[in-house]
Amino acid sequence: MGKPTGFLEFQRTTAPKQSVEERKKHFGEFEYILPVAQAQEQGARCMDCGTPFCMSGCPLGNLIPSWNDLVYQNDWRTALDQLHATNNFPEFTGRTCPAPCESSCVLAINSPAVAIKSIENAIIERAFAEGWIIPEPPAFRTGKRVAIIGSGPAGLAAAQQLNRVGHSVTVFEKSDRIGGLLTYGIPNFKLSKSVVERRIEQLRAEGIKFCLNTEVGVKFPAWRLRREFDAVILAIGSSVERDLPLEGRELSGIYLAMEYLTQQNRIDCGDTIPHEGRIDAEGKHVVVIGSGDTAADCIGTAHRQGAASVTQFDIHTCPPEAQIYNVDWPYVPAVLIQSTSHEEGCQRMFTVLTQRFVGNAMQQVVAIEAVRLHRNPRPEERTMPHLTKGEKVLVGADLVLIAVGFSYPEYQLLRQLDVETTKTGKVAVRNGGHTSQPGIFAAGDCTRGASLVVWAIAEGRSIAHSVDVYLMGESTLPNPLQDTIVIDHHTILTL
Repeated sequence: MGKPTGFLEFQRTTAPKQSVEERKKHFGEFEYILPVAQAQEQGARCMDCGTPFCMSGCPLGNLIPSWNDLVYQNDWRTALDQLHATNNFPEFTGRTCPAPCESSCVLAINSPAVAIKSIENAIIERAFAEGWIIPEPPAFRTGKRVAIIGSGPAGLAAAQQLNRVGHSVTVFEKSDRIGGLLTYGIPNFKLSKSVVERRIEQLRAEGIKFCLNTEVGVKFPAWRLRREFDAVILAIGSSVERDLPLEGRELSGIYLAMEYLTQQNRIDCGDTIPHEGRIDAEGKHVVVIGSGDTAADCIGTAHRQGAASVTQFDIHTCPPEAQIYNVDWPYVPAVLIQSTSHEEGCQRMFTVLTQRFVGNAMQQVVAIEAVRLHRNPRPEERTMPHLTKGEKVLVGADLVLIAVGFSYPEYQLLRQLDVETTKTGKVAVRNGGHTSQPGIFAAGDCTRGASLVVWAIAEGRSIAHSVDVYLMGESTLPNPLQDTIVIDHHTILTL
């Protein structure tokens, strides 16, 4: 602990951002890197707690107190080593993670938490700027071959871990670019595709093979997996979106969120989309149905396309305003989340349930008919609300984006591999990520449902440990979902 009084001397400071008006003019990233002096001040605020709850709040078990102190001490190179010890891709989590570690920060009991996420991003961006991120190919090869289906964060994390212990890894991706939702799901203004591409180049240089435009089970027969590889990891995500099969759903102007976001990401990547196939919010009254991160991404994208107005339907009650400290410490507080997209302007309508879509003679959507809901908030569970009879609302809409979540992975490959699924449609796994078929493992959203990038990386690292044990009988790879971490030889934290 380099600054015992740091948390008393310095206030919380996060990375600066472009103004709302400036950032709405482009699709690039608008959040800057925390300056060195401010990053060191934030590192000084870390109290080096006897029990670092921030680590238990992080699915990866990041060594947060260690690299906080190292940044304060101006030892950025060692801070990078500590960061990479638990996280393959800090530049992804430093941009997209909602930072549950900050909710668990002990300082957050009665003060603003340490700006952990901003420090993390400052470390990794300085590392890239200084040229510290270089390929680390293995010193030898084991002769074992591993196939990974899907190139999202879970698949990429597993690939790098297994490759570095000497296995030959091939990643199959059905799309034309690597990254899964990192590339085509998360908007460019939150995660620049150049950030993804620079890490992919490192993975290629380390010896990982990528097969693009290759849908396993279609272009690459599933039976070849068993013949050509010693182990298979399914990291196929949870890509089947939930829909709203209501009256008027067939009207033009109504789209699922990922169709909308993927198209804009393709444009940002340089692809040409025919004008007649473009989903464009320019000059339109947009309604986004849903309350999660995907809905917020749709809101931000609509702003940048020049929407006349943006309205969000949220079925839940409006949570209380956030406090400067965490009232639910050490858990993530149930408070109103004001994303950067909401900062840019959005009418948020809570306790609203869509009933039908209204169209015109041209079969284009012009409005949504909905009802107000009523329920008594229960903090212990989010029960379904009760309808308030007769209280209907009619909201004009030229473009409707449905962002009500994801259900399960696509089944074609799972059927061909005869892999069991759960009652909710996810891939069924036992301890260690084993599926019902020997030598076939699964990790990420296809097993847990749509979740965070940080959880996907954690599961990718964990499944790499299981696969290495399966292939070699033992493993030196860490298992973030089961390991016990010893800190300074006296503090033990089990994740």
